[in-house]
Amino acid sequence: MRGEGTRDRVRHADERGWDDGLYEEGPAGGTDRDEKSRAAVPPARSAGSGRPGGGPPPRVRRGKRRVLRWVASVLSLLIIGTAGAGYLYYRHLNGNIKKAELNLGKQAMVEHRANSAGQTPLNILLIGSDARDSKANQKLGGARETFDGPPLADVQMLVHLSADRSNVSVISMPRDTVLKIPECQDPESGKAYRATGWTLTNESLNRGGPGCTVAAWYELTGITIDHFMMVDFAGVVSMADAIGGVPVCVRDNVHSHTSDGKGSGLKLREGTHPVKGEQALQWLRTRYGFEDGTDLARTHAQHMYMNSMVRELRKNTKLTDPVKLRKLAEAATSALTVDTGLDTVGKLYGLAEELQRVPTDRITMTTMPNFYSTRPGFQGKVEPKQPDAEQLFRMVREDIPLDGKASKRKPAAETKDAAAPADEIGVMVRNGTYTAELGSVRGRATEVAEVLDGKGFTEAKADTQSDPQDRTVVYYPSVDLEGDAQAVAKALGIPVASVKKSTEVSGVTLVVGADWREGAAYPKDAATQDDGKAPESARPLNGGDDTACMDVQPGFTWE
Repeated sequence: MRGEGTRDRVRHADERGWDDGLYEEGPAGGTDRDEKSRAAVPPARSAGSGRPGGGPPPRVRRGKRRVLRWVASVLSLLIIGTAGAGYLYYRHLNGNIKKAELNLGKQAMVEHRANSAGQTPLNILLIGSDARDSKANQKLGGARETFDGPPLADVQMLVHLSADRSNVSVISMPRDTVLKIPECQDPESGKAYRATGWTLTNESLNRGGPGCTVAAWYELTGITIDHFMMVDFAGVVSMADAIGGVPVCVRDNVHSHTSDGKGSGLKLREGTHPVKGEQALQWLRTRYGFEDGTDLARTHAQHMYMNSMVRELRKNTKLTDPVKLRKLAEAATSALTVDTGLDTVGKLYGLAEELQRVPTDRITMTTMPNFYSTRPGFQGKVEPKQPDAEQLFRMVREDIPLDGKASKRKPAAETKDAAAPADEIGVMVRNGTYTAELGSVRGRATEVAEVLDGKGFTEAKADTQSDPQDRTVVYYPSVDLEGDAQAVAKALGIPVASVKKSTEVSGVTLVVGADWREGAAYPKDAATQDDGKAPESARPLNGGDDTACMDVQPGFTWE
């Protein structure tokens, strides 16, 4: 558990942390998040997994500009195979690439299940480190007391390439997401890091390396992760220049600058403009001036930039120029740390080939649905919003496209572990019906346990522990019990999106939420209608949408 001293460290770190000021140092930069302005709102794979058709708060820095830099680096590298690919095989580039172990957690990730054609999906976790441990990165600015400090995983995006290679789904996790990080071990020093209580996801990187960030993602989502790519940012300005500019759009004149010196400095006129170099970084770092001035607005702007960059790279013939491509390749490989299954330019190019097959209009960018945490010491940070977050995770686990279009995959029922007979499934039922307005329905756990007993789940028992939930949820602790949990949900009419993996339960656990205060059947009007698309709370953005444009925050316009 986090003690008071830890909370103090978090709070003080926030006070001196990074904001989106370009070269601000020290306290003047303020905090990275405007707490008041935002609405509440898996085993390692071999390189062969890239073959065609599928194969086997701590201190919080003002580093959203890293967001931008790593975003540009990663996306450029991932789709670099679209032009002049032969150059990428120059052997000396391999020496630029840094390597680390994929998974530092003790829990082994489950194998992908193949679709009917024998194809498997590919999941890559993109990590943006805020490390300031090199002169090149320190030259980019920031508070000097953060130089050579422990790195934080300030940007985390999961890229899911479907088994049939028809679509790509991306999930961004807010950097200040509150979760529990599993036990990890540093492969170099041998130091073991105990599992944490509630903490921030970006702290995972400082617990042995990026493999611990992978372990934390798997713990939370149950999504098998095949590779990671971690990026720092010193070469991104030159990379953005090599691309020749990325078109972005604003609905009004915008200047990201506050009276007390905060803001990225971005200044653009209304309409669409190509940005490159430092101006591209400003766009990717901008929080003040977009939408409601929150990190979610900044993430949305980053998604627009990434989609636009994909479109630009695919049509931009300038990248056939060997000189331009060389500069881009050098910068990208020098900025990259990958897992040992993705540690050569050849392997990276194979991955790029896989990704560049996907049409831009089958790329979907999303943000993990979230809400403000009320946990002591973490007020104003965010947690996964259920059941929407689990719906998003489940769709990726089951290789369901987030855009709702058909995919060549097995039906979900064929890919699940078979459930045990109903009378052999142990179910603990908890009363989670409490609301501040209505209180708790006394005896509700016993009532629902009796309903389950009547449906053949004779091992269902009422728990004395209460667990208030807005929505009814069926939890399971490990993948081998997922089929059992889904059987319980199906018997009661609870949507599959409300079946969630959790390490806080020891067996299948049904929490009867405030949406089901009475009756033997789960209310139809409370069931989430799964239309095969990402939930709207994830703010899905299609890669082919070239009309996307950022709204400007009131007070940040100019004449």
